[in-house]
Amino acid sequence: MSVAQETPVTTKQTPPSPPRRNGRWAGYTHLLAARMLELKREPEVVFWVFVFPLLLALGLGIAFRNKPADATRVAVVSGDDAQHVVSLLQSSPGHTAIHAVIVDVAAAKNGLRLGKYDLIIEPPRDGQVVYDFDPARPESVLSRDEVDQALQSALGRKDVIVAHSAASSEPGSRYIDFLIPGLLGMNLMNSGMWGIGFALVDMRQRKLLKRFVGTPMRRGDFLLAIMTSRLLLMVIEIGLLLVFGVIFFHMRVLGSVFSIALLGGLGSLTFGGVGLLTASRAQKIESISGLINLVMMPMWIFSGVFFSYERFPAAIHPLIKALPLTALNDALRASILEGTPLLQQWPRLLILGLCGGISFVLALKWFRWT
Repeated sequence: MSVAQETPVTTKQTPPSPPRRNGRWAGYTHLLAARMLELKREPEVVFWVFVFPLLLALGLGIAFRNKPADATRVAVVSGDDAQHVVSLLQSSPGHTAIHAVIVDVAAAKNGLRLGKYDLIIEPPRDGQVVYDFDPARPESVLSRDEVDQALQSALGRKDVIVAHSAASSEPGSRYIDFLIPGLLGMNLMNSGMWGIGFALVDMRQRKLLKRFVGTPMRRGDFLLAIMTSRLLLMVIEIGLLLVFGVIFFHMRVLGSVFSIALLGGLGSLTFGGVGLLTASRAQKIESISGLINLVMMPMWIFSGVFFSYERFPAAIHPLIKALPLTALNDALRASILEGTPLLQQWPRLLILGLCGGISFVLALKWFRWT
């Protein structure tokens, strides 16, 4: 009688699965990592976010660098005393930057209209000289005063008071020092509005948002990850532009790195929230483009990016200061150029915080995923 040999039964052991990343912020970190990879695959982002602001600062810094004032361009109407007027202007002491030519009346009027000449001089009639200038052009008004002083001096008028002028071109008082903080604020606004608002509508139009909704993710994590990705880029944006200004234009940065970074981060989050709100309902690229331009255009004009908003009527200054870009630009200039502590800028920080917080809450409530 044979006994059946029992064969041992072996059980296949599966290797232990890697530990799963659980926790409240696991989905957020994955979404943020995916968003950063998407930005890495978009080479145009590198140009518009990092290179374009540097080129803009370089171009404007060269255009408005410290240099001697342009020569005053004067048209003298042809006549019997025209050459005498030109000789007086050329011989007048201290007014060598006046360039005068003799032309007929029609050419002089047309040249003043087109900006070729700053001032027209009609030769003396009955002992009177007639100046024709454009009061809306500052250079034309200055030319009128300069030419009048030159003629009076050439004819023997003596100044009652001897005055001396001292030109000041120290870092901190130049146009480029005013410009770079404005470019920082403008770039943070552009990144928040276009980088977030436009990207979300593009994802909605390609039905990508609908796929995200089908996953077990928190909707707030998705929106927060997009805003955080722009916050990370903000650090590079501010660092590059400030270092560029210091190296190429010898700009002085009086504020601390921490305060400047905090202002940049708050500005980035503020306009990220505005970008989310703008894109919360838009369905097409054309729609979001129009909405973004509608929101940004008033701030481009009024918020003091390229020139001071003090030029606008004083009655609308409170409205201008309530704009988030105005608050950001003023805070950056105060911190960079004057070293103003953040505690003294709490009204501007409050405007940025309210705009960003309210925009994000409303965007989270009204956001359309399909």
